[in-house]
Amino acid sequence: MESLSSKIKTKALELGFFSCGISKAQFLQEDAGRLSEWLKEGKHAGMTYMENYFEKRTNPYKLLDNAKSVISVLYNYSPPTHPETEDNYQISAYAYGKDYHFVLKRKLKSLIAYIESNTESLNARAFVDSAPVLDRAWAQRAGLGWIGKNTCLITKTRGSYFFIGEIILDLELEYDNHIEPDHCGGCTRCIEACPTRALTPHSLDSNKCISYLTIENKEESIPDKFKGQFGEEGKEWIFGCDICQQVCPWNRFAEPHNEPDFLPNNELLKMRKEDWRNLDKNTFDRTFNDSPVKRAKFEGLKRNILFVDNKKA
Repeated sequence: MESLSSKIKTKALELGFFSCGISKAQFLQEDAGRLSEWLKEGKHAGMTYMENYFEKRTNPYKLLDNAKSVISVLYNYSPPTHPETEDNYQISAYAYGKDYHFVLKRKLKSLIAYIESNTESLNARAFVDSAPVLDRAWAQRAGLGWIGKNTCLITKTRGSYFFIGEIILDLELEYDNHIEPDHCGGCTRCIEACPTRALTPHSLDSNKCISYLTIENKEESIPDKFKGQFGEEGKEWIFGCDICQQVCPWNRFAEPHNEPDFLPNNELLKMRKEDWRNLDKNTFDRTFNDSPVKRAKFEGLKRNILFVDNKKA
């Protein structure tokens, strides 16, 4: 008879996740040390929320009473189509379609419901990026991939264009003890390609990261020292950045997703630089109603556009 752990993994694949692994819930001692050092060095920039709930980030027992297992899943977002790059700005591929938090949370809740149908009682919580959970650490512990020099979780079969989700539950399961070794080797393409020099091996300085500067950065302006560093001329990044993933050799194995919710809407596909420049609040709200782009807010996006155009707000 198929074990519950095997059934969970089979169901995860049925729900559209391309990989699923299970690890034992326990204090992440090594990761706690790395996180503490990263915070002390100020590499979280203005993301002061990263300092909050430190114990919850590193200890699953603080997130769920009697936690025993962590189920990690990966969901593909490698786009089958891209907005036109000629006479256009660039946004990260993960933001082309609908907000992934809602898509993944819905699927994780379905997986929890399935587990509940196979057990007498269950206490479980689903997490997608927005909660204090070290998702890459848990996925690595579940044998789903390794954390590369660009700090992304990478898999040998799909590269790194995927979202990570977790379920923490009070149920003993069979654990995946295989830890994928680091396959970055001597490659430093991601570090060399980063135009703002935000990367050192396995560490990201958010103060210099284009993704941070265009999304999480809530200041009215972007430091002038980054002028001309937001990508190729004519193809500048105004929301996020994928450069360190685009140059990663492992992403040659990335396959296009088949998730309708992640496809870009027609308005986004039609947009060119002049449309972005003339974007008003109503058009922004309509075009990005349920998109991750809303995280930058209208004012933040206009700030980014003015910055790469080398103009003052």
